Amino acid sequence: MQIPSKYDASQVESKWYDYWMKHNYFHSTPDEREPYTIVIPPPNVTGILHMGHMLNNTIQDVLIRRARLLGKNACWVPGTDHASIATEAKVVARLKEQGIDKNDLTREEFLAHAWEWTEEYGGVILEQLKKLGCSCDWDRTKFTMDDDMSEAVIKVFVDLHNKGLIYRGYRMVNWDPEAKTTLSDEEVIHEERQGNLYYINYKIEGSDDTLTIATTRPETIFGDTAICINPNDERFAHLRGKKAIVPICNRVIPIIEDDYVDVEFGTGCLKVTPAHDENDKNLGDKHNLEVIDIFNEDASLNSFGLHYQGQDRFVARKNVATELEETGVLIKTETHINKVGTSERTKAVIEPRLSDQWFLKMEDLVKPAIEAVLGEDAEIKLFPKKFENTYRHWMENIRDWNISRQLLWGQQIPAYFYGDGKEDFVVAENIEEAVILANQKLSLDTERSRSVTKENLRQDTDALDTWFSSWLWPMSVFDGIRNPENEDIKYYYPTNDLVTGPDILFFWVARMIIAGYEYKGEKPFNNVYLTGLVRDKQRRKMSKSLGNSPDALKLINDYSADGVRVGLLLSSAAGNDLMFDESLCQQGKGFGNKIWNAFNLTNLWEVSDTIEQPQSSKIALEWYEAKFQEALVEIDDHFSKYRLSDALMSIYKLIYDDFCGWLLEIVKPAYQQPIDAKTYHSVIACFEDNLKILHPFMPFLTEDIWQYIAERTPEEALIVAKWPEAKPINKDLISQFEFASEVISGIRTVRKEKNIAFKDAIGFSAINNENANTAFDAVISKLGNLEAIEYVSEPVEGALTFRVKSNEYFIPMEGAIDVEAEIIKLSEELKYTEGFLKSVQKKLSNERFVAGAPEQVITNERNKEADALAKIETLKASLASLK
Repeated sequence: MQIPSKYDASQVESKWYDYWMKHNYFHSTPDEREPYTIVIPPPNVTGILHMGHMLNNTIQDVLIRRARLLGKNACWVPGTDHASIATEAKVVARLKEQGIDKNDLTREEFLAHAWEWTEEYGGVILEQLKKLGCSCDWDRTKFTMDDDMSEAVIKVFVDLHNKGLIYRGYRMVNWDPEAKTTLSDEEVIHEERQGNLYYINYKIEGSDDTLTIATTRPETIFGDTAICINPNDERFAHLRGKKAIVPICNRVIPIIEDDYVDVEFGTGCLKVTPAHDENDKNLGDKHNLEVIDIFNEDASLNSFGLHYQGQDRFVARKNVATELEETGVLIKTETHINKVGTSERTKAVIEPRLSDQWFLKMEDLVKPAIEAVLGEDAEIKLFPKKFENTYRHWMENIRDWNISRQLLWGQQIPAYFYGDGKEDFVVAENIEEAVILANQKLSLDTERSRSVTKENLRQDTDALDTWFSSWLWPMSVFDGIRNPENEDIKYYYPTNDLVTGPDILFFWVARMIIAGYEYKGEKPFNNVYLTGLVRDKQRRKMSKSLGNSPDALKLINDYSADGVRVGLLLSSAAGNDLMFDESLCQQGKGFGNKIWNAFNLTNLWEVSDTIEQPQSSKIALEWYEAKFQEALVEIDDHFSKYRLSDALMSIYKLIYDDFCGWLLEIVKPAYQQPIDAKTYHSVIACFEDNLKILHPFMPFLTEDIWQYIAERTPEEALIVAKWPEAKPINKDLISQFEFASEVISGIRTVRKEKNIAFKDAIGFSAINNENANTAFDAVISKLGNLEAIEYVSEPVEGALTFRVKSNEYFIPMEGAIDVEAEIIKLSEELKYTEGFLKSVQKKLSNERFVAGAPEQVITNERNKEADALAKIETLKASLASLK
């Protein structure tokens, strides 16, 4: 078989991925083997591959490929998330380009456009994952809006409602005015921003008195329904029971008292806008205040904003402030830092808004999930463990989950209304059941004797939060909600490892744990491996806006998929952010080329069945087997602790240093000479073991070399080979080789310093004070090109010498070096060093220098003096031995 001299990843990667797909290696069905299951964190259906995906999915592929090699029934379920907010925004934008307003479409018409978008772009990221080498079971690909997945979501909603855990409530919610939907508390990012504090005078009704209010949002004065003072604040005792007049709109509002008011903040008076602040809403409920909502759904002002109607809230803020100033009621403005809530998805500033929404009670649901991770008998482990504190904070401070969204794209809430009353609805899996339930409720209503049909029912127009579908992911991908006793869910659940980012530890991970205990009575996975964020060399998070995120597919094209995988993992310790640098991918590509060249070298050797195996090759192979077994234990330990970067580094060093750097050099036959068959076959066996442990990290290169080494049947492909078997480790042999390698390095150093050509054999003597084992003498002789190794009891006169521990080694100078040239060289070096010593001693004899210089500088100079004196002594001794 003709083997290319250079490795061409562009040809190899598509060839072997197609081969793996053709032979169905990625597909899993339940059998007698131990299952190993991973469910992919479903990327947004609108998404394209970015560095975070690259890291996350490379890690998953490493784990799943290793599980196959360990003989487990490996199942990696891929899929995508419908991403309600992000996808709807994309569809709305495209409709706008086509001159279509979303509001002019029926729900069915809009969903048709959304499905068209999904079919066009939905599979892009999964196809890109194939380029990376991801060995997902593509036959099991799921989408959170698939019919069966949606059916599971609806079934769970109905069940939780029937248990009294889902309820409908008129509450203050987080409103995203860009996406025009409510968000859960967890989807709001609070960040500090600099704004202004506006001091505004309000007139007191029936007098010339005024009071001053400090607010960060002057535009909300149109929603003011009271002024609140602290009852213990004597400054405002004279205002008790009076009324104030709101500037611009001139509405008369009461002055109320409540100790909620912080007398130290601002002026000690608080304007109360119950429709636009949760704390104000609580005050409003307590004091029975009017609620005036001044905003449209896009956060522009409505008719309550008078002549500012239609203006965006931030535009209105500036204009209202200007009018207040012009009318003399804006007393002053100060800069002010406050925390602003922003949408995790759209980055828009969140607007508090009163709205009818659906909520899930979390207080009891969360208890098994807390125990599962933080209890004494914790069943789920987080890697790294430090994230347990984050998990604890979220779970112990949990609030009811707002699960409804004012969107069309997503599972429509299965609530059916048959009247205008607050309780005139039923919750059912379909409209047929809803009709039955509605009529049952109506039959109990003595005041209404009517019945309803499908035509009389109106389904809630809201959709469910995307996370409400993805929290079922480990169960729903195996149809475990609709068919809880099916073969797949019983075999694959609970899954083994979840690989995801810490930013969705609560959004997704915690909620999956909650759902797992509620619907299966057990954990959804054993381990959660939390990756770090991918950052650039300046520690900035990679993002499109910063322009610091490289094109993932271009990286693969430039450095190969294997090179990128290695580059990502070499610097990715569990839970720590990855400082990405393209040079790491170049290092990965270079590593691949090193392995390919090593294989090409072995392929060029002529093999002879008649040559006896040299002692140097025999002992070197025994050493490498010991070294391999030592590395194997180390690698398995790293995997058990999810230290994949460390596991890869162990493999890297083993192959690069020990196999390529030492073993191949030792066994390599002399120029144009054959290699003995026994050594050759042993080296290839070592190579194959190397390929097995490297395969999870560099699947394409390793499969390619594996298939070149020998003709293989599909059953013998590397992807389904057997992970190397652990054997006893000969630690003595490893220790002996380390000593021998230092001797070899010493010989090479002497050759380099004295310009002794490697082709020239040299004499060599040793005083074995260490009683070192002589097993590796044949290796030392070959790699040092020695005539022989002679053990002596006395130093050899007139020889070049070096030490390893207490052993002394001697290389006779006669015939090895040009003595005259060496004398000249050493004399020049001695002269330079004596001059250097003189300059250092001159500094140290200068009292002003010694008195004024820092102590560390003086110490450095004294160290230079000592080093120069030692070197001069050595040079003089070397010169004496030459004369």
